[in-house]
Amino acid sequence: MPHYCDTAPSHPVHAPYHDHEYGFPIADEASLFERLVLEINQAGLSWLTVLNKRAAFHSAFEGFEVDRVAVYGEDERARLLADAGIIRNRLKVDAVIHNAGVIRALRESHGGFHAWLEAHHPLSHADWVRLFRRTFRFTGPEIVGEFLMSTGYLSGAHRDDCPVQSRILAAGPAWACG
Repeated sequence: MPHYCDTAPSHPVHAPYHDHEYGFPIADEASLFERLVLEINQAGLSWLTVLNKRAAFHSAFEGFEVDRVAVYGEDERARLLADAGIIRNRLKVDAVIHNAGVIRALRESHGGFHAWLEAHHPLSHADWVRLFRRTFRFTGPEIVGEFLMSTGYLSGAHRDDCPVQSRILAAGPAWACG
């Protein structure tokens, strides 16, 4: 199976994500939440499908503003489940809303989502999965692994010989810093 670094650079949709986002550390709450939402919605689908719907997700979830999404009620759920621009799966929609509430609670307990991640780093993939499953909804091994690789907490997003890897290392991802 080809590595993402082999196929993404020449693809019009995958290339920008591969070259400028995937694996780079991020600390901004909305950006971390977006990445979690996208990874949850990728389950069972192609990453290309999710990237093609990214703008619609951004609009549907109000810029991934955690405080807004955390208080979504039945009207917002119905709006999301009727929105053909996103992935209309009740379990995924419910998980996104629930997880926004969890992220709000992480502000109180840890100072925020980024601080929570930092407080638990480094963990093995299996330990991260256990932690995410205790904390969030709809977060299995693949979702957790991709979320953590995409945000710089686990290595493996890029091959060592990928030109993007040197830029990621210069950005100081958590996995490279111990």
